[in-house]
Amino acid sequence: MNYKELDAWKESMELVQLVYEITQKFPSEEKFGLVSQLRRASVSVPSNIAEGCSRSSNKEYKRFVEIALGSILELETQLIIAAKLKLIHSEHPVFKKIENTIKIMHGLIRFLKKNS
Repeated sequence: MNYKELDAWKESMELVQLVYEITQKFPSEEKFGLVSQLRRASVSVPSNIAEGCSRSSNKEYKRFVEIALGSILELETQLIIAAKLKLIHSEHPVFKKIENTIKIMHGLIRFLKKNS
């Protein structure tokens, strides 16, 4: 299975790009705070999907996708914090992108669980 063909990887790559665009507009004093945290969490999502694809079993792969899911929930939490701090609007499209990516990742986890 080529990870670059997976919807979960494609969606999460789009999410990374969106997070980088959002955080470019954050105040400079957040560079080593929320900006760094948001970017690391977003990059972790497609990275774990890709790394899991290299594993020898679907059970191992599922574990990496679950780690990616944890990263996306971490990212969502950090974006909620950013919204509460009024750095982004609470209705920002990034929240919809996260919701869609989570749904796709749950589907991938179900598929891997069924085929392990």
